[in-house]
This record gives sequence, C-alpha cells and structure tokens, in this order.
Amino acid sequence: MTQAWTQRLPATVLAFRGYNLTNLGKTPELLAHAAYGPIVERHLRLAGAICSEALHRHVDLVARVQEKRESTLETFAEDIALIIAAEMAQLELLDQFFGADYRHAKFSMGYSLGEITALIAGGTLVADQALPPLVAIGGECAELAADASMGILFSRGPELDVVAVQRLCIDINQEGRGIIAVSSYLSPNTLLLIGQRGTLAEFKARMHTVLGTRVNLRKTEGAWPPLHTPILWDRDIPSRAGKAMHLMAGGIEVPHPNVLSLVTGKLSYNGFNARQMIVEWLERPQRLWDGVCEILGSGAEVVLHIGPDPNLIPATFKRLSDNVAAQTAGRSFNSWGKQAVSLIARRAWLAPVLSTRVGLLRAPYLEHVILEDWLLAQDVR
Repeated sequence: MTQAWTQRLPATVLAFRGYNLTNLGKTPELLAHAAYGPIVERHLRLAGAICSEALHRHVDLVARVQEKRESTLETFAEDIALIIAAEMAQLELLDQFFGADYRHAKFSMGYSLGEITALIAGGTLVADQALPPLVAIGGECAELAADASMGILFSRGPELDVVAVQRLCIDINQEGRGIIAVSSYLSPNTLLLIGQRGTLAEFKARMHTVLGTRVNLRKTEGAWPPLHTPILWDRDIPSRAGKAMHLMAGGIEVPHPNVLSLVTGKLSYNGFNARQMIVEWLERPQRLWDGVCEILGSGAEVVLHIGPDPNLIPATFKRLSDNVAAQTAGRSFNSWGKQAVSLIARRAWLAPVLSTRVGLLRAPYLEHVILEDWLLAQDVR
C-alpha cells in the first residue's frame, strides 16, 4: 500500500470519529501488535486512570480492549476515554513509525466526541484536564438515553425545510410531554432527531402535513445519549460541565492544526473561547454538512479518518461522492433507464446545492484513508 499520502499532510484534513454503538474497531489488533502495542497500551492506561479518578471506581481500558468487551449504555462514560485514547494512540503511531507529524495537516474536524480529541491533538486542551468533566457527566447523559430515541429524517427528493422541522419540534415541545430536537445536520436532505418519550413518534405522525409526503423518518436501533440537544438541560449538564471547564487548566491556545468546529461549521476556535465552544458543543446540533462543504472547498486532497472503525464521516462522503458522480455523468436523458431517472428524482436536492457550492464537485476525487486499517497494513515489526 502506498505511503504517498503521508507526504501530503499540508493537503490533508484529519477527521476524528465520535461515539457509536460499537467503539473498539481495530484497537485490539493495534494493542496486540508487537511494535504498536506499547504505545497503544500507554494511552489506554493513562485514559483509564483519568476515568477511574473521575468515576471513583477502577476502570481498566487495557483489559477491556484485550477481552474485546464492546460498549453498552452503561459504559458510555468510559467509552469517552476509550475513544479519545484510541485516537491519540493512532496519531502517535503515525508520527513515531512513519515520521508523519499530524500537526502539519491542513486542519482537523471531529464529529461529536471527535471534536474534543481534535482539540487535545491540537494542543488547546490537555487530556487530564478536559477528560474528567466530560467523563463525570457521561453517566447522566447515558441515563437520559433511557427515555430518548434517535431517528433519521430524510427526503427522497427535494431539500428538507429545516425551518419547518425546527418549528414542528417546537410545536411538539410546547405541549409539555418531552423535548425533541435536531441533533445533527448530515446533509441538505438528512437530519438526525432525538426525542424524549413519545415525541419522535408524534413528529412522525405530523410530519407529512408540514413537510410533504416525500419525507421519511426511520428510528435507529439502540439507545443514544442525547448529546447536542437541549435534552441535556434536564440535568443542567451544560452549565455544570461549563463551570468545571472554566476551572480547568489549558484551553487558551489556538489549536494547531486548527479545528473546524461542527458547532459552527467553521474554523471558530481562537485563543480563549474553547470553554464556551464546548458548552455549545454539548447542547447544539452538529453541523456535519457544513464541515463536509468546508473540506471540499478548502482544496484538501486527502481525508485521514482517525479512531476505531470510523463510520459516519466516511459514509457521508461516500454517499455524496456517488451522488455527485451520477449527477454529473453527462449522460443524455435518452440513455437513462427508468431506474436511473428515479434515482435522479430522489436527489433533487443536489442540483441546486451544486450550483452554489461548486467545491462539492471535488467529492469523487478526494482520497480517504482509514488510519487504523492503514497502520495494520504496513510491514512494521
């Protein structure tokens, strides 16, 4: 496998994954690797020690990885430490064994928890200062998942009317049965919603009247801590976490490489606003689509996906790449079959977006590297 991309770090964007229902990925293989293992173990032990102190119980992340014990809702707090440790270990392996210093990257971006790792990697946050407040609230976030459901709202055709979606959420919220809100903007035709109790079902029952008949809402499997929504207000989590972060050391340096925040969809971190941005990160939806557009408009050539089994960001780029390639194939309507015409109709949202964001045309040409897979494919002993 070529290492050419390692020579193009100034044209590379680092993409850190966040929490998922499974969070081990290839970390057990990296831990068992004769050469890589000691570095991976050190990161896991450090994160485990921080986690143990914050939770007031012993957490052995090394043993968990060795035994391949996957995540449950009850492990969410320690999953925070596990994911960040795995991501930081991968970056150190890249530097130590291949001389590729990630600090030379164009910029970085992290989905959900990945943004915290990006800030640690960029030197703005220090792990032993930033992790304890987040780990400490992890259990409460998981408890809020007990009566919350996640759904994928998508349109088989035109762009979703985001204002109408937000208005419908507010209409349901003001009835007092629970909160429903957008948790992530994945693309112009796809959003993630998280709702308490029966609010997701109520949204589905009303949505066609408000949004038209070409929208669909599919409930996702598993229980998801309602990060990036005002559901966290139920436990006063953002303000308590914010207070703890205001008392921590660090957070007063511009990250290097800079971090594209999915709170704003822009390179918004400066030398003093990390604490406030993290509070907003807790309660505001993730603007993944804005991040994708920024990457494609930046002239980046490579996206390096960091963390255990990266999924959402690579999948988002793959769907966009496939759609753009099909939309711009240059074939005449006479050569299209009925199925192809149907597919064009399903992505009616794309044509107007392409007219205003021409950088999206680069999607099929962007190189993607899954770092854990790449590391394991190298001949290192």
